[in-house]
Amino acid sequence: MTMPYYASAEQVMRDRSEYARKGISRGRSVAVLTYSDGVLFIAENPSSTLHKVGELYDRIGFAAVGRYSEFESLRVAGVRMADVRGYSYNRRDVTGRVIANAYAQTLGEVFTQQMKPFEVELCVAEVGETPESDQLYRLTFDGSIVDEPDFVVMGGQAEAVSGHLREHFLPGMDLAEALKVGVRALSAVSPATATNGGGHDQLPAEQIEVAVLDRRRPKRAFRRVVGAALRNLLSDEPAPADVDEPVAAAAHTHAPSAPAPGTPPGLGDPESVDTAGGTEHVSDQLGVTDGAGGGTDGGSGTGTPAAG
Repeated sequence: MTMPYYASAEQVMRDRSEYARKGISRGRSVAVLTYSDGVLFIAENPSSTLHKVGELYDRIGFAAVGRYSEFESLRVAGVRMADVRGYSYNRRDVTGRVIANAYAQTLGEVFTQQMKPFEVELCVAEVGETPESDQLYRLTFDGSIVDEPDFVVMGGQAEAVSGHLREHFLPGMDLAEALKVGVRALSAVSPATATNGGGHDQLPAEQIEVAVLDRRRPKRAFRRVVGAALRNLLSDEPAPADVDEPVAAAAHTHAPSAPAPGTPPGLGDPESVDTAGGTEHVSDQLGVTDGAGGGTDGGSGTGTPAAG
């Protein structure tokens, strides 16, 4: 008589953990940092259409690494959960902690009940009225959730990037300083930089994805930093003298901009920080692709919506 195959529960969980970690280790790193006016998301991501960073609700953002199809399904489920909860109760009832707990339950159930775990790591960030009230939650593939105080790093080189940030990160930095510190930390481990055999001294603007949760904005705090605004923040040189003063001020101080009256939602001055990106922001206002998923770590996979 043939004996049935047996593996202890401990061995099964160990194998699933190793499988998920291998998948995540192939992903390029993401750093989420607090700064004086909110929360900053920085992802090494050369793709202009597949995002690792996105918006979940008015003052809540999302970042992820790993298998694109899986964390994109989780992002969409988080948006739906937030919308339903805000509509059913009150917009103030939608918090980062509530969404992070829902993600933790879903990831834990998938890890324990399905043969294949999700190959993802997530960060749910909520910007508060003061820097002390900002919240960063890191979630791993097995449903573990950790509340981080100053920054969160995810991806294959998370330990090295975290070590760099511990040495150079200072609470209360402005946007430009925090962005430069984060980009230098990601550049130290990136294969695109000269240190690791690439062709750049530092990750260029085209190789990174940047977004912020700006506490100064009255309602929707999330916005992407792209184009000239991003290059100006990364540059050590002052803005050109022939640039209009309001545009230069917007690029350097990251102040919210206001489109002209009658301008369709999401459209406006392409040089403005808020409205740069053209038609991408039309869907932002509809809550469809404002930070739709992300990254080039992709592949195919199955996703399970977050438990609401």
